[in-house]
Amino acid sequence: MTRFIYDQFSKDYLEELLKNYGTVKAPSEVHSETREIDVYFTPFSEVDSSFQSLGLLSKLATTPAIFEPYSNPVKIDEILDCLVKLVEVRSLLKREAKRNKTQLLNNQLPKLWIITPTASTNIISGFNGTLKNDSLPGIYYLGEHLRAAIIVIHQLPCTQETLWIRMLARGKVQQQAIDELAALPANNPFRKITLELCYNLQKTLRTNQESEDREVIMRLTPFYQQDIALEIHQKESAFIIRLLNRQIGEISPLLIAQIQKLPIEQIESLGEALLDFSKLDDLETWLHQNQES
Repeated sequence: MTRFIYDQFSKDYLEELLKNYGTVKAPSEVHSETREIDVYFTPFSEVDSSFQSLGLLSKLATTPAIFEPYSNPVKIDEILDCLVKLVEVRSLLKREAKRNKTQLLNNQLPKLWIITPTASTNIISGFNGTLKNDSLPGIYYLGEHLRAAIIVIHQLPCTQETLWIRMLARGKVQQQAIDELAALPANNPFRKITLELCYNLQKTLRTNQESEDREVIMRLTPFYQQDIALEIHQKESAFIIRLLNRQIGEISPLLIAQIQKLPIEQIESLGEALLDFSKLDDLETWLHQNQES
């Protein structure tokens, strides 16, 4: 059960990060025997600059990609199943191209990225996985014509570029990634949704916690709560500013900045006080008194 929950989290996570930059199918069925691809991504012809901030993940997704994330160390049979899915998708695309009398270009064929927390040397060597000089440690490319690689998360360098892949790790590696995520600016386009998905994952796991799960929950909780508090504060201050504009006329950017810096308790107090305001001086006086107190 725990493994299923982690696997579902991985699919949801990748879908949320990639959905604004291409077509995501998660899961996607391929037919010969019914098999499901975890995440099948096809990028849009044009994407905005925020895509690049996903670092390694965006590089993996610049062309059509099949993502097969594993919460536990991947097994030989699981890798073989992934390769079968890849071959079946390629066959399907070729049949569609033939039916439509179009040419299937090499860059239209998907690449397979098998993502695993760890992998034994025996497994890597058994699939002839090799590192490339121009690639990061931890990414083992299989034969060139396979268009596939095994990504061993715990071997990736701890850099900003690999952060969004390391979020799929377990234990201490995931905990470090969470700390890095929480340190990102609050306006980062991927920070909030990632924290929310991780927090919901850990809440689901509370009935079947291992020690590493408990540690992740403890680490996630304050970050998630801070984000919720910040969101509430932003909504409350925006609402109060709208009320003030109606009550006493348009207020200056300087006064808006002062209001936005108030703690949530004073924002609420201002909401009550503004009912008695009739002019701009009333607001300025209230701010002066409450900033001094």
